[in-house]
Amino acid sequence: MNDSAAAEALAQLPGWAFAAMLLVARLGSACMLMPGIGEAELPMTVRAGFVLVLTILLLPVLAPDMPALPSDVPAVVTMLIGEIVTGLWLGWLTRMILMALPMAGQIIAGAIGMTNVLQPDAFLGSGAAALSRLLGLAAPVLVLASGLYLYPLAALVGSYRLIPAGHMLPAGETTAAVVSALSVAFGLALRLSAPFLMASILFHGAFGVLGRLVPHLQTYFVAMPGQIIGGLVLLGLLSAVMTSTWMTAAHDVFAALPGL
Repeated sequence: MNDSAAAEALAQLPGWAFAAMLLVARLGSACMLMPGIGEAELPMTVRAGFVLVLTILLLPVLAPDMPALPSDVPAVVTMLIGEIVTGLWLGWLTRMILMALPMAGQIIAGAIGMTNVLQPDAFLGSGAAALSRLLGLAAPVLVLASGLYLYPLAALVGSYRLIPAGHMLPAGETTAAVVSALSVAFGLALRLSAPFLMASILFHGAFGVLGRLVPHLQTYFVAMPGQIIGGLVLLGLLSAVMTSTWMTAAHDVFAALPGL
């Protein structure tokens, strides 16, 4: 390599470094929430290594479309903040459909009387039921085993066509997307838990009538074991249908992600 080529390569280093910073900002913030790689149980070193590999793979492809290095520091900070917000937005859209399964587990646990044992959860807080925690761990496993994780990754790469690096998110469209993701997640959680809610209403209604007929019967202590056992039996019967319904909804949401 002659002196002119070496000087040209050195002159391009700040631009490449700035492009890498922008990539890490968006990819890293998105991977904090994306299914599989964004789980709290995953070590930070694994997540950091995944983001580093993605950056190395995408930098040669996306570098020509990256903005030039601004001359002032506030512009650099503004661009980095825009990339972080964009990454968090994309990660949030994918995370919400994953939250539908543990949210359904939380509702089901309340319906069948299994909220006495609580587990800490990174997204639901310290008051998550054991069943909710179980379904929360099952959601990323289903995504990784079924190959659905490819959709969020493709949307993350395609987001650079939709929202070029260095540009801020359009407020109106992004807010509408977040509200839509929330409504889909909560609606799906209610649909998954609906059979248990109906069974709980019928069960408590029947024991309410029994309590009126036999006033001296301690209906709470009589009903609680039957409520838990019946709920577990119903869960065993419907678990396959629940996971299939959730995976179908997750596929539809992932296939409609911005950037695809």
